[in-house]
Amino acid sequence: MSTLLVKNAAVLVTMDGTRREIHNGAMFIVDGFIEQVGPSVNLPHTADRVLDLKGHVVLPGLVNTHHHFYQTLTRAVPGTQDAGLFEWLTTLYPIWERMTAEHIRVSTKVALAELALSGCTTAFDHLYLFPNDSRLDDEIEAARDVGLRLHASRGSMSLGKSQGGLPPDSVVETEDEILSDTQRVIEAYDDPGRGSMIRVVVAPCSPFSVTDDLMRESADLARATGTRLHTHLAETMDEDAFCLETSGMRPVELAESLGWEGNDVWFAHGVFINDAEIARMTEAGTGVAHNPSSNMRLASGIAPVRKYLEAGVPVGLGVDGSASNDGSNLLAEARQAMLLARLDAAPNQSGGELMTVRTALEIATLGGAAVLGRDDIGSLEPGMAADFIALDMSKLEYAGAHGDMVAATLLAAPTTVSHNYVAGIAVVSDGHLVNLEMEPIIERHNTLAAELLA
Repeated sequence: MSTLLVKNAAVLVTMDGTRREIHNGAMFIVDGFIEQVGPSVNLPHTADRVLDLKGHVVLPGLVNTHHHFYQTLTRAVPGTQDAGLFEWLTTLYPIWERMTAEHIRVSTKVALAELALSGCTTAFDHLYLFPNDSRLDDEIEAARDVGLRLHASRGSMSLGKSQGGLPPDSVVETEDEILSDTQRVIEAYDDPGRGSMIRVVVAPCSPFSVTDDLMRESADLARATGTRLHTHLAETMDEDAFCLETSGMRPVELAESLGWEGNDVWFAHGVFINDAEIARMTEAGTGVAHNPSSNMRLASGIAPVRKYLEAGVPVGLGVDGSASNDGSNLLAEARQAMLLARLDAAPNQSGGELMTVRTALEIATLGGAAVLGRDDIGSLEPGMAADFIALDMSKLEYAGAHGDMVAATLLAAPTTVSHNYVAGIAVVSDGHLVNLEMEPIIERHNTLAAELLA
């Protein structure tokens, strides 16, 4: 049995049923799970390991519900900087088709390192193209070196340009290849157990890059194996027009007709979804990954997050691709979600509440856990996994913000977390990654990125 005592936190934000915020808070952790939470004076005074977090705000680990790790290799690419989604994609597909297994491994480490330093403890990644010798296995194996929980998707594209899709034929696969390999990786890696470090998600890319048959068969496969379903949906007006032209249905209606509704499904973006569609998503339990920075970067639009929350749609947070953000900072994304929701509310504001810091933090923790279908992360209370982060309030960025330290975590400029623990094990300690030496990884990453653009 291994024990960890976390004590003396200036404020410990539990996100429990009553949303307790405990001053001078503490946690007693046994074998990676929280056993006790409360004021430091009420908890055991010693353990195998003791972490004194005096002057820190402690939060549940943040949960990332949509990302594309490999896109760290193509940040700020000329020709994409001022483009909308479809032009952005068609510029990048010919670059991405040159990737190899090494590109996947190195970019995974870079993306997860950036996420870890920004407070993420569980990350979902949407990997949907596998050029040359690359496989989902490359991402999963690389992620183990970092130490975050990973929900890895066996994504796919089957509808090439010659068949009326958006991606070039060179980056699509046959449906038989996709379904067979998806079954393989689920059997090899998916762990549905409580506290699991790796889960596999079935994730066809989007309505404009896969066939209806693949969407149906993917849903059947996921439900037969007890895994979850994810795809991009209703991100842009171009996508809306594509779906109407090819199927006569809007994106949500099309997805529903193919079996893509229910509490095992979540969509990335969900920008252009109307009130009737929101009501159907609420009834089905279908979730959304909100990606505010990417939606702003590509001028896609503003997702109706306030309506989602009011209706009871599960909402999580995503940084999206590091080529459309162009970063992987989840704490900054939580801040962006709060600010964008306030801006969206402003024209119609008539005495209603603006999105609060605590609501944004709830989306980034409990919301993300719900979207990923996990009941073992997202809060700091007995029985939950010991995934937590700590922010040092003595930093320059928080000077003058001690009147409400919890509010300062998002209202002040985002900083690197001081500590990041997953299952009670340090991934970041005193602001530094524990398991990775980043200098050679960054150097190799930059070399690989330059080769892709050459």
